[in-house]
Amino acid sequence: MGGISTYIRRVVQALETLDTENRYTVFHSRKAKSSITSRFEHGKLWTPSHHRLERLALSVELLPHRLDIFHSTDFIPPYRGGKRHVINVYDLTFIHYPQYLTADSRRYYNDQIEAAVRHADHILVISEATKQDLIDILAVPQEKITVHMLAADESFIPLPEDTLAHYRTALDLPNTYILFVGTFEPRKNIPSLIKAYRTLKQQLPDAPPLVLAGHKGWLFDTIWGAIEDDLKHTSDILWRERIPQDAMPALYNMACALVLPSFYEGFGLPALEAMACGTAPIVSNCSSLPEVVGDVGALIEPNEPQTITDALYKAITDIRWRQEQERAGLQRASQFSWQQTAEIVLKTYRSVL
Repeated sequence: MGGISTYIRRVVQALETLDTENRYTVFHSRKAKSSITSRFEHGKLWTPSHHRLERLALSVELLPHRLDIFHSTDFIPPYRGGKRHVINVYDLTFIHYPQYLTADSRRYYNDQIEAAVRHADHILVISEATKQDLIDILAVPQEKITVHMLAADESFIPLPEDTLAHYRTALDLPNTYILFVGTFEPRKNIPSLIKAYRTLKQQLPDAPPLVLAGHKGWLFDTIWGAIEDDLKHTSDILWRERIPQDAMPALYNMACALVLPSFYEGFGLPALEAMACGTAPIVSNCSSLPEVVGDVGALIEPNEPQTITDALYKAITDIRWRQEQERAGLQRASQFSWQQTAEIVLKTYRSVL
């Protein structure tokens, strides 16, 4: 589970309904226990993901299928997947912050991205920020790029108190809290969030706990060293790994605010999910995050923990402001849908043919 896999599943599901004219094949690893599609054909592949010979080996495997379009949903297309190639570029984190990736990931993405964007007939991105990065950094013509935003799952809605009470007990959570949701990796800026929270507690000793929810990602050890003492010696910073998907809407609902102080995001889906649940977002003022939240919530400077503290203070103490942001967030989130996302994907397929 993750951002890319969510994107693939939801776009495939929407295309199954949208397009009854064309024939689709969804390719997956031969090790997969089941296909993600109920209507489209599916094909098993032997080529390992991110292998150094992936582009060549995948070309050979796909050749017998005689595809009109091959859509590479993870940046790097094969040399000869189909007559036309569409690729997704979600962000350029590996260029902006190469220190936040493993050596293998840097080799895979940084060494191949320029060839990938040249080879692609069209590029799908999930924010105007990534589109501008492609133009500025990799000199991609803007007419070769289409923006299509993501969406929250329909399960992310305001929930009744009896449902929240169930999950509050199941997840061992307090009545309310400040929430972070995301992968535990350096790009997410968790040490600065904890520093900001410590300052908040000095100003507001009765401030609600901080809940860190997610799973371990790249270079986790580098951030663990910076936060381990805080987690071991306090009861007001709660660590929750691998929350079940069915519990995520309740997790957002019970929070007084979501805080996402990332240095860089290709989209920032937790901010949208939080708004869909009626929770105010506090997000960084950079990359794609301002596009996602619009005028809702508060923007912070990720390199200045005091701005995080100030935004949290406002969210906790200014009840009227928070309620206004909760209402505005629901309205903002309603403007996004996977149907719209898939419609743009289908329009792209048709245009490249």
